[in-house]
Amino acid sequence: FIEATGYKTFAETGPDPKQFPKAPKEALQAGSTVFTPPPEDLDPWGVDSWSWWKFVPGANWRHPLGPESSIEGKLDHPVVCISYADAEAYARWAGKRLPTEAEWERAARAGHEGRMYIWGQERKPDGRWLANCYQGTFPKTDTGEDGFQGTAPVKSFPPNDYGLYDMAGNVWEICSDYFRPDAYH
Repeated sequence: FIEATGYKTFAETGPDPKQFPKAPKEALQAGSTVFTPPPEDLDPWGVDSWSWWKFVPGANWRHPLGPESSIEGKLDHPVVCISYADAEAYARWAGKRLPTEAEWERAARAGHEGRMYIWGQERKPDGRWLANCYQGTFPKTDTGEDGFQGTAPVKSFPPNDYGLYDMAGNVWEICSDYFRPDAYH
Protein backbone atom coordinates (compact mmCIF):
# COMPACT_ATOMS: atom_id res chain seq x y z
CA PHE A 1 0.00 0.00 0.00
CA ILE A 2 2.71 2.48 1.03
CA GLU A 3 4.94 1.56 -1.90
CA ALA A 4 2.04 1.65 -4.37
CA THR A 5 0.58 4.96 -3.23
CA GLY A 6 3.26 6.93 -1.37
CA TYR A 7 0.73 7.36 1.45
CA LYS A 8 1.98 8.99 4.66
CA THR A 9 0.25 8.09 7.91
CA PHE A 10 -0.96 10.63 10.43
CA ALA A 11 1.86 9.61 12.79
CA GLU A 12 4.36 10.39 10.01
CA THR A 13 2.93 13.78 9.09
CA GLY A 14 1.46 15.06 12.35
CA PRO A 15 -1.46 17.46 12.66
CA ASP A 16 -1.95 20.07 9.94
CA PRO A 17 -1.00 23.50 11.37
CA LYS A 18 -3.75 25.08 9.24
CA GLN A 19 -6.34 23.09 11.20
CA PHE A 20 -4.84 24.19 14.52
CA PRO A 21 -3.66 27.79 13.94
CA LYS A 22 -3.41 28.63 17.66
CA ALA A 23 -1.61 25.45 18.67
CA PRO A 24 2.01 25.78 19.76
CA LYS A 25 4.44 24.31 17.24
CA GLU A 26 5.65 21.63 19.68
CA ALA A 27 2.07 20.32 19.93
CA LEU A 28 1.99 19.67 16.18
CA GLN A 29 4.76 17.09 16.02
CA ALA A 30 4.59 13.88 14.07
CA GLY A 31 4.47 10.84 16.32
CA SER A 32 2.16 8.39 18.04
CA THR A 33 1.16 7.13 21.44
CA VAL A 34 3.15 4.16 22.72
CA PHE A 35 2.15 1.81 25.57
CA THR A 36 4.33 2.76 28.53
CA PRO A 37 3.81 0.92 31.82
CA PRO A 38 3.66 3.26 34.83
CA PRO A 39 6.65 3.54 37.17
CA GLU A 40 7.00 0.71 39.68
CA ASP A 41 6.13 2.95 42.63
CA LEU A 42 2.83 4.08 41.08
CA ASP A 43 -0.38 2.14 41.58
CA PRO A 44 -1.55 1.54 37.97
CA TRP A 45 -5.19 1.31 39.04
CA GLY A 46 -4.99 4.54 41.03
CA VAL A 47 -4.31 6.58 37.91
CA ASP A 48 -6.13 7.25 34.67
CA SER A 49 -5.52 4.40 32.22
CA TRP A 50 -4.51 6.97 29.61
CA SER A 51 -1.36 7.44 31.67
CA TRP A 52 -0.28 4.02 30.36
CA TRP A 53 0.11 5.64 26.93
CA LYS A 54 2.69 8.32 26.15
CA PHE A 55 3.00 10.44 23.03
CA VAL A 56 6.40 9.70 21.48
CA PRO A 57 7.63 12.09 18.77
CA GLY A 58 8.83 10.09 15.77
CA ALA A 59 6.87 6.93 16.66
CA ASN A 60 5.02 5.56 13.63
CA TRP A 61 4.39 2.27 11.88
CA ARG A 62 8.04 2.06 10.76
CA HIS A 63 9.32 3.05 14.22
CA PRO A 64 6.69 1.70 16.64
CA LEU A 65 8.46 2.61 19.88
CA GLY A 66 10.05 5.84 18.63
CA PRO A 67 12.70 6.99 16.16
CA GLU A 68 15.34 4.54 17.42
CA SER A 69 13.06 1.51 17.00
CA SER A 70 12.42 -0.45 13.84
CA ILE A 71 10.13 -3.06 12.33
CA GLU A 72 13.15 -5.01 11.13
CA GLY A 73 12.46 -8.66 11.89
CA LYS A 74 8.78 -7.86 12.56
CA LEU A 75 7.34 -7.62 9.08
CA ASP A 76 4.92 -10.43 9.97
CA HIS A 77 3.61 -8.56 13.04
CA PRO A 78 0.45 -6.43 12.95
CA VAL A 79 0.86 -2.78 12.06
CA VAL A 80 0.67 -0.27 14.92
CA CYS A 81 0.67 3.52 15.25
CA ILE A 82 -1.97 4.06 12.60
CA SER A 83 -5.12 6.16 12.81
CA TYR A 84 -8.69 5.57 11.76
CA ALA A 85 -8.05 7.65 8.62
CA ASP A 86 -4.96 5.54 7.81
CA ALA A 87 -6.91 2.27 8.17
CA GLU A 88 -9.75 3.68 6.09
CA ALA A 89 -7.31 4.80 3.34
CA TYR A 90 -5.81 1.30 3.20
CA ALA A 91 -9.23 -0.35 3.04
CA ARG A 92 -10.32 1.94 0.19
CA TRP A 93 -7.08 1.22 -1.69
CA ALA A 94 -7.70 -2.52 -1.26
CA GLY A 95 -11.26 -2.12 -2.60
CA LYS A 96 -12.72 -2.89 0.84
CA ARG A 97 -14.14 -1.02 3.83
CA LEU A 98 -13.66 -1.20 7.55
CA PRO A 99 -16.14 -3.54 9.25
CA THR A 100 -18.73 -2.25 11.67
CA GLU A 101 -18.16 -3.32 15.26
CA ALA A 102 -21.08 -5.76 14.95
CA GLU A 103 -19.58 -7.27 11.78
CA TRP A 104 -16.20 -7.58 13.46
CA GLU A 105 -17.79 -9.24 16.50
CA ARG A 106 -19.65 -11.73 14.30
CA ALA A 107 -16.48 -12.55 12.34
CA ALA A 108 -14.40 -12.85 15.52
CA ARG A 109 -16.87 -15.24 17.14
CA ALA A 110 -17.21 -17.20 13.89
CA GLY A 111 -20.97 -17.48 14.40
CA HIS A 112 -20.73 -18.73 18.01
CA GLU A 113 -22.71 -16.27 20.11
CA GLY A 114 -22.66 -16.02 23.88
CA ARG A 115 -19.17 -17.35 24.55
CA MET A 116 -17.00 -15.70 27.15
CA TYR A 117 -14.06 -15.72 24.72
CA ILE A 118 -14.26 -15.95 20.96
CA TRP A 119 -12.96 -19.54 21.12
CA GLY A 120 -15.09 -20.74 24.04
CA GLN A 121 -15.74 -20.41 27.76
CA GLU A 122 -12.23 -20.97 29.12
CA ARG A 123 -9.45 -18.42 28.94
CA LYS A 124 -6.80 -21.15 28.48
CA PRO A 125 -8.41 -24.39 27.32
CA ASP A 126 -6.16 -27.34 28.20
CA GLY A 127 -3.66 -24.81 29.61
CA ARG A 128 -3.00 -23.35 26.14
CA TRP A 129 -3.18 -19.70 25.10
CA LEU A 130 -5.29 -19.15 21.98
CA ALA A 131 -4.46 -15.48 21.49
CA ASN A 132 -1.63 -13.10 22.21
CA CYS A 133 -2.56 -11.18 25.33
CA TYR A 134 -0.87 -9.61 28.30
CA GLN A 135 0.12 -12.12 30.98
CA GLY A 136 1.51 -11.11 34.32
CA THR A 137 0.72 -8.02 36.35
CA PHE A 138 -0.99 -5.59 33.99
CA PRO A 139 0.15 -3.03 33.07
CA LYS A 140 3.60 -3.41 34.60
CA THR A 141 4.95 -6.86 33.72
CA ASP A 142 4.18 -8.90 30.60
CA THR A 143 5.65 -12.33 31.33
CA GLY A 144 5.19 -13.54 27.76
CA GLU A 145 3.70 -16.82 28.97
CA ASP A 146 2.00 -17.20 25.57
CA GLY A 147 5.43 -17.05 23.93
CA PHE A 148 5.40 -13.33 23.15
CA GLN A 149 6.08 -10.13 25.01
CA GLY A 150 4.39 -7.36 23.07
CA THR A 151 2.97 -8.25 19.67
CA ALA A 152 3.10 -11.70 18.10
CA PRO A 153 3.58 -12.58 14.44
CA VAL A 154 0.33 -12.96 12.53
CA LYS A 155 -0.95 -16.57 12.51
CA SER A 156 0.88 -17.52 15.73
CA PHE A 157 -2.37 -18.94 17.09
CA PRO A 158 -5.03 -21.18 15.49
CA PRO A 159 -7.72 -19.63 13.26
CA ASN A 160 -11.34 -19.42 14.34
CA ASP A 161 -14.08 -21.55 12.75
CA TYR A 162 -14.31 -19.09 9.82
CA GLY A 163 -10.58 -19.52 9.15
CA LEU A 164 -9.75 -16.02 10.42
CA TYR A 165 -6.57 -15.45 12.40
CA ASP A 166 -5.86 -13.06 15.27
CA MET A 167 -9.43 -11.92 15.83
CA ALA A 168 -8.62 -11.56 19.53
CA GLY A 169 -5.49 -10.31 21.23
CA ASN A 170 -2.34 -8.81 19.74
CA VAL A 171 -3.37 -5.23 18.84
CA TRP A 172 -6.57 -3.21 18.87
CA GLU A 173 -8.81 -3.47 15.84
CA ILE A 174 -10.21 -0.45 14.02
CA CYS A 175 -13.89 -0.64 13.08
CA SER A 176 -16.05 1.87 11.23
CA ASP A 177 -18.26 2.53 14.26
CA TYR A 178 -18.44 2.03 18.02
CA PHE A 179 -19.92 -0.79 20.07
CA ARG A 180 -23.62 -0.32 20.70
CA PRO A 181 -25.54 -2.76 22.86
CA ASP A 182 -28.56 -2.45 20.53
CA ALA A 183 -26.57 -3.29 17.37
CA TYR A 184 -27.82 -6.87 17.43
CA HIS A 185 -31.53 -6.06 17.84
